[in-house]
Amino acid sequence: MARIAVIPGDGIGVDVTREAIKVLETLRELMGTPLELVEFDLGAERTLRTGVSLPPGTFEDFRQNYDGIFLGALGDPRIPDMSHAREILLEMRFQLDLYINHRPVRLLDESLCPLKGKGVSDVNFVVFRENTEGLYVGIGGIFKKGTPDEVALQEEVNTRKGVERIIRHSFEYARAHGLGKVTMADKSNALRYGHDLWQRAFQEVAAEYPEVEAEHLFIDALTMQMIRKPEQFQVIVTNNMFGDIITDLGAALQGGLGMAASGNINPNGVSMFEPVHGSAPKYAGQNVANPIGAVLTAQMMLQHLGFPREAAVVEEAVVEAIRRRQVTRDLGGPLGTREVGDFIRREIGELAKTMTHGNSLGRATGTRPS
Repeated sequence: MARIAVIPGDGIGVDVTREAIKVLETLRELMGTPLELVEFDLGAERTLRTGVSLPPGTFEDFRQNYDGIFLGALGDPRIPDMSHAREILLEMRFQLDLYINHRPVRLLDESLCPLKGKGVSDVNFVVFRENTEGLYVGIGGIFKKGTPDEVALQEEVNTRKGVERIIRHSFEYARAHGLGKVTMADKSNALRYGHDLWQRAFQEVAAEYPEVEAEHLFIDALTMQMIRKPEQFQVIVTNNMFGDIITDLGAALQGGLGMAASGNINPNGVSMFEPVHGSAPKYAGQNVANPIGAVLTAQMMLQHLGFPREAAVVEEAVVEAIRRRQVTRDLGGPLGTREVGDFIRREIGELAKTMTHGNSLGRATGTRPS
């Protein structure tokens, strides 16, 4: 039995998480997938009601009693400094040592790609973003705030341990999935200390994987090449801030943030999965948000937890929804959030019947698992 902690989040996070959880419940009902789903009251409403974002012991509870965490988008204008979101999301990454941010960039239908002449075989790579160091550790301060002499300092942290382990994971992933190239992006021509560490660690780790080509690009060149020729990439690894930026660019290549899934991974502990769009509070409860990113995030979680058949069924159902334009308006379809979720669940039902009769899925789901 896989035990999943569910945090619906704020705004449209609640709407799309609801559809993703219904998908998991459908798999449990139709395919017997052993899942226990436990919802946690964490988010803006709780923070405003109690003054506490995270009760003491929450992380230890996750660490000891759960196999995965599903997190919806966080953010509410009633908490303008986003303190609750930082406490929940960033602290979860730090406290649970979720050092791998795994972002598949995979186009499921060529109609969704904004690049002229690019199809599903051209946009199919994965980005590994270092998730616990860099500029997001919160080291810095402001001196003489609000005066003409104000000084603001923000420190970037790079450790040998942190840099090496994310680079090593990228090569291990390439080896395990039969991929031939890992591209590392930094800005070592300008950031001469922290990114010199990235250069040296990349070269040393790459030497242990002679069958995998090791390529380096400065981050500005990488972003240009992602637009010009995305098919050249297989695995990209980079630091926290650069990874944050290029994965949103990658999401645009696959149809927008509403299509983007992610995993925050600790290979030796509990991992957390989240769709990467914002909470968009003004659209909350209006049945307009695209739930596909949340559903594909659930698909990633299933794959991670050891349910590949279920993950393949979910992806097949999503692809069918896109192919038949049973999608929300941002993707050119006529449906609302709930109706897209309903269609995907009906497709899962049909696929589950097919599998029950001993047949495999009708469409290949690709050669690069996400």
